[in-house]
Amino acid sequence: MERQNIKVSSLTPVELREVWRNEATDFTPWLVENLQALGAALGMELEVGQREAPVGSFSLDILASEVNTNRTVVIENQLEDTNHDHLGKVLTYAAGYNADVVVWLAKEFREEHRQTLDWLNSRTGTQTEFYGVVIELVKIDDSRPAYNFDVIAKPNYWRKSRVDDTSTRIPSERREAYQAFFQSLIDKLREEHRFTSARAAQPQGFYSFSSGFNGVKYGASFAQGGRARVDLYIDTGDLDRNKGIFDSLYSDKDAIEGQLKCALSWERLDERRASRVAVYSDGSIQDEEDHEAIRDWMIDYLLRFKKVFHAVLQAMPADML
Repeated sequence: MERQNIKVSSLTPVELREVWRNEATDFTPWLVENLQALGAALGMELEVGQREAPVGSFSLDILASEVNTNRTVVIENQLEDTNHDHLGKVLTYAAGYNADVVVWLAKEFREEHRQTLDWLNSRTGTQTEFYGVVIELVKIDDSRPAYNFDVIAKPNYWRKSRVDDTSTRIPSERREAYQAFFQSLIDKLREEHRFTSARAAQPQGFYSFSSGFNGVKYGASFAQGGRARVDLYIDTGDLDRNKGIFDSLYSDKDAIEGQLKCALSWERLDERRASRVAVYSDGSIQDEEDHEAIRDWMIDYLLRFKKVFHAVLQAMPADML
């Protein structure tokens, strides 16, 4: 048998500063634009809050939040190897914003700094998480450089639960049912539809997903009255802005419902800051035999919402979103 001549290329490392010459003016803006990729590496969906967020006389690179839980995420980066100066900054920023999630990115992690993050994770409860992430660039032959986030330090949830007093509280059966239901929902959305990078459900009756537009989320939930709901939830933090986005969407009501092939519930919620556009179906967490059908219904409409609303939101004036 004739032997095949198989040619395989190798990956070549690329120096970070060949692509990002300046950390503040080149890398941080790039990271803001690619925050979903970092979130995917961490197993969560992230939303930008503020760049160069002030902490006393210092400035945090990126202040963000986790979409589903609204946990505060502080992100500090450097294009060099880790050092004590940045370790001090990371802890200062975490304290300044009472962070739930702390992310430190660097070219390389010194072993003592990686061990410090592991120690912090082992000594704090499940309400605080520390991540160390190596940012690297590689190329194949003459290709353009490609980035990779390598998570080299992260929480050990079993170990953290041992030091978390709240972990001794036994979740109610309903909370456990919620967590199991939404875990199956996000797993299927991630693995079969690439809809989300989220990996862990919470013991609550809803789950929110990033839309790609700050302050606007897709949601799946169990609402009052034995109903399941999929919605577009609008809360940018500003009442007038929220109502403006809602009114703009409502002006395209017929076209949006035509593309979705369903009637929607348009909930301006004038007594509240946020607004919502939703679709409902019969369904309760207590109806265990119906969970698969409810989950599939939610997935169907989440995919429809993303396809239709993304295009409409993208066409809005930049100052509105």
